[in-house]
Formats: sequence, structure tokens, C-alpha cells
Amino acid sequence: MAGAPIPMTQFDSNKKHSDRERWICIYPAYINSKKSRQEGRKIAKENAVENPSYQEIKDVLGLTGLSFLVENKLYPREKSKELQCRGRIRVQIKNDDGKPINPEYPTRDSVLLYLGKSIPQLKSRQNRQNEPAQQASASVSTSGTSQKKGKNKRR
Repeated sequence: MAGAPIPMTQFDSNKKHSDRERWICIYPAYINSKKSRQEGRKIAKENAVENPSYQEIKDVLGLTGLSFLVENKLYPREKSKELQCRGRIRVQIKNDDGKPINPEYPTRDSVLLYLGKSIPQLKSRQNRQNEPAQQASASVSTSGTSQKKGKNKRR
């Protein structure tokens, strides 16, 4: 994920928006459609993505022009301690004067909605969706050729 950990100080409202402590945090659970609101989902289910990874979030944010940083952190409400559930992304959405860096993404919610819309369009996601369909069509064609009779039900 990230190289050597960079020490951060506690949040202070007097800090500039360019300081990493003022950047917004995004955990994959925030946009996971499998999670409930209690488990940490922050956007509507129809805008969310099924089991996003920090890598996918990183790939999408790379196209926005926003500065971001990946940290090896675990979401506190996450029950699973697996490596695929790890990852926190910090994103700078405002300049030092408080104006948005990218006018399309002025708030945390606008960034989360953009992620929910863009992650399904990634090539890695599209390949993942095509594989189950190919496996299902292959199993249907093989099951149609065999003509074994089932056992009779006993009464």
C-alpha cells in the first residue's frame, strides 16, 4: 500500500486545507453496497459498489486530478481483518483558501458518488462481471447434453 508511514499530528482547525490532517478519509466500506448504514456505508445503495477495494478507489481518484494518499489502515467497524478489507485513502478536496480544487467534487459526498459511479466502469470490474456469465452459459450447455434420469422419489 504505502511506503514508510508518515507521522501525522492531531487535527487542528487552524491548519491549512493542504495539510494531510485536513484531507477527507475514504474507506472502501463507505461505498460498499453489501454494507448497511450501520456498518458504515455513507451513500445510497443504488449508488454504491459491491465490495470495492482501495486499489479501485485509487485508480479512479487518479483520473480526477485530486491529491490523495493511501494508508494501511483498517476501518474500525470492519469485522474482517483480511488484507482485502484494509486501506484508507486520504483526499485533498480544498485549496488553502477553502475553495474546491476540482469544482466537480466540492464535498466528500460528491467524491463518494463519483467513486460509486466510476468503479463499475473499470476494466477489472467489467472482466469480473463477464466471467460468471461465461461460466453459467458453459454449465447450461454441458448439462443439456447429458440425459441421465434421476432417482424416483419414494413415498
